[in-house]
Amino acid sequence: MTAFKRTRSFFRVTWPWLRVPFWLGLGVGIGFLLPYTLILSARVQARFNDLVFSVPTRVYARPLPLAVGEPMKPDALKLELTFAGYTHDKRGRVPGTWTGGGDHFVISSRGYAGPEGGELPQRLRVTLSGDTIRALTRVDNGRSVKLAHLDPARIATLYGAEQEERRIVQLKQVPGLLVAGLQAVEDRDFKHHFGIDFSAIARAMWANLRAGQVVQGGSTLTQQLVRNLFLTRNRNLVRKVNEALLSMLIEAHYSKGRILQAYINEVFLGQRGNQAVHGFAAASEFYFGRRLQTLRPQEIALLVGLVRGPSYYDPRRFPKRALTRRNLVLREFHTTGLISEAVMKHAQAQPLGVVAKPQLARDRFPAFMDLVRAQITTDFDEETLRKDGLSIFTTLDPAAQIYTEKAIERTLDGMGKRGDDLQAAAVVTDAHNGQVLAMVGGRDPGQPGFNRALDARRPVGSVIKPFVYLVALAQPRNWSLATPLQDEPVNLRQPNGKVWSPRNDDHVAHGEVPLVDALVNSWNLATVHLGMQVGVDKIRRFLESFGLSGVNPNPSLLLGAVDLSPAQVAHLYQYLASGGHALPLLAVRGVLNAHGKTIKRYEVRSGQGEYHAAVQLITYAMQQVAVRGTAHSITDSGLGWLHAAGKTGTSDKQRDSWFAGFTGDRLAVVWVGRDDNKRTGLWGSSGALKVWRELFRKLPTEPLQLDDGSQLQYAWINPQTGHQTDAQCDDARRLPFISGYAPTEHDGCFWQRVRDAFHHDDARNSSANGTP
Repeated sequence: MTAFKRTRSFFRVTWPWLRVPFWLGLGVGIGFLLPYTLILSARVQARFNDLVFSVPTRVYARPLPLAVGEPMKPDALKLELTFAGYTHDKRGRVPGTWTGGGDHFVISSRGYAGPEGGELPQRLRVTLSGDTIRALTRVDNGRSVKLAHLDPARIATLYGAEQEERRIVQLKQVPGLLVAGLQAVEDRDFKHHFGIDFSAIARAMWANLRAGQVVQGGSTLTQQLVRNLFLTRNRNLVRKVNEALLSMLIEAHYSKGRILQAYINEVFLGQRGNQAVHGFAAASEFYFGRRLQTLRPQEIALLVGLVRGPSYYDPRRFPKRALTRRNLVLREFHTTGLISEAVMKHAQAQPLGVVAKPQLARDRFPAFMDLVRAQITTDFDEETLRKDGLSIFTTLDPAAQIYTEKAIERTLDGMGKRGDDLQAAAVVTDAHNGQVLAMVGGRDPGQPGFNRALDARRPVGSVIKPFVYLVALAQPRNWSLATPLQDEPVNLRQPNGKVWSPRNDDHVAHGEVPLVDALVNSWNLATVHLGMQVGVDKIRRFLESFGLSGVNPNPSLLLGAVDLSPAQVAHLYQYLASGGHALPLLAVRGVLNAHGKTIKRYEVRSGQGEYHAAVQLITYAMQQVAVRGTAHSITDSGLGWLHAAGKTGTSDKQRDSWFAGFTGDRLAVVWVGRDDNKRTGLWGSSGALKVWRELFRKLPTEPLQLDDGSQLQYAWINPQTGHQTDAQCDDARRLPFISGYAPTEHDGCFWQRVRDAFHHDDARNSSANGTP
């Protein structure tokens, strides 16, 4: 009997029993499975045809500029490298690594694209000497480099509703070893199956049994992608059926390359808090701080190995598990012919190489990010910021930020119990252009909340005085640094009938004093006399020209009876630090879209500047504040080489301690006080100034050189009269004046020289006679 006859005979016998199930099954297939499959097919096509992942906006610090002659300390350079995710390596050849230390560094930069362009990766040798960059050369050819930049550190991430970290890459941008290795470990028949591979299930079971642990999976890459894109975590028969149907539908509609690219961008590879890491490109930065294209075989193997269980094999929490898993994957790479035995053994001998801190910054500096948001939301709405994968490049200097935070912490902790209730805030800017380099909103800088740097408006005290004197010095016919002022008691009747009688902090009236001394010593009485002559309303209008509102029109304004935030004070002092240019504080440099194209640049164009010569006179006077005035501890503490200019400030009843000071390239404003506005017992010199000094001990900076130009001239002055005198005269002081406005009156000291001559002869005769 032929096989055909046997089959026909079998069906003739069994058909009465199979007839009902057959027609029921056919009805279900036509009536339910076919429409259901068509619905799933439409769903698959809709999802894949419009497959747009929600990519968060990344916020970056400024690129670190490296140039010969620029200030740089070894510790600051190490801090910058660490913060930007660079790892220390003995050779320092892979982009994103460095080697050396002390005064010699070799850095392999990663390159970057920014709003001003960008740079290609290069290997640089940096030589430091005297806290300055002395040489900058390329390692490959030994040529000198005038200016280079290290790619900026990532400081924050703006997520949408789903806290998913992702960086989209095209398949051609993925290393070949990762593409092939992923298939070798997870789905060897990926190129040939139709979404489900029964032979792979059997092979995986045998491989896992032979290895004694899971080294291969039975699910295809397509099935894994379906789970991520379409299905819930529930495990039941319906889910398995859906998974199989969806996998086959995806394979029917799309190429293997399209499926593989979607998988590489979607696969879950890690978690930090509520931030999920999806895709190999984001995982590369999360674990190694480097771009996917720079990974070595052992690093690719670790990422491929994590597909099996990112939590179980977490290299930071379970390094031994991760190392074992990585080495097993490397063995699979070798078994399938992807790497040689020598490469496998070398890779297996390497450490995991995972950076200590995940490169997933989210509002690392909340106070600074408040300023960034305030400036960026005028051009971009919240939805765009959270979903469109923008790159925001800011002005933040990581070293300046960290040093400012540490300076506040060390200073307040060093005050013992008195410091327990104190708060502090600080703003650091580039003295030339107003770019905000650091902002600290409280003594716990990592916690979001009340931002004292932006929102705490407190009486500024004597910090306001340089602007009173500036308005006067801008009228060189009437005032100069040598002009005598009356430091005598003042009694002014206020509109409410009360008499205002300010005092000097030392409770002494000093009589007639040179204008420069009145500012250097912060004498209140002389300041009030000057301000009343200049005109309080004129000074108020000058302050309001900086955008300030609600400025006190009363004479108490002259002594700082105006409430300002540290950021507003920084804005005022930026005018002095930049030589008379009214510059806004800038926190954002530019924005790039998801394709790396610049869509917005933020620039500040300064004009010719106003009162430049008068500003130079004020700068000179404030330099004297740091030498012999209320901030003399700057010079006493060994920072005299900075030639810094600054001013202390203390509000009524010592509630607020202020200091604002600048060097050749850095301005810093510091406030110390209590949130409950109670007395601190601190002066500007014993609170805020200590923070400033602690900061500038670490911060790379340039000394301040007075820009004399052709606008100033120097003359020897008799401080008692304000007239010119001879350099040899007692108490003669050399002061700058606006050119053409030096005093013309001359005080000689003929009799003084005669007296000195007689004293000299008497001394010589006494020595000859043996008189001691």
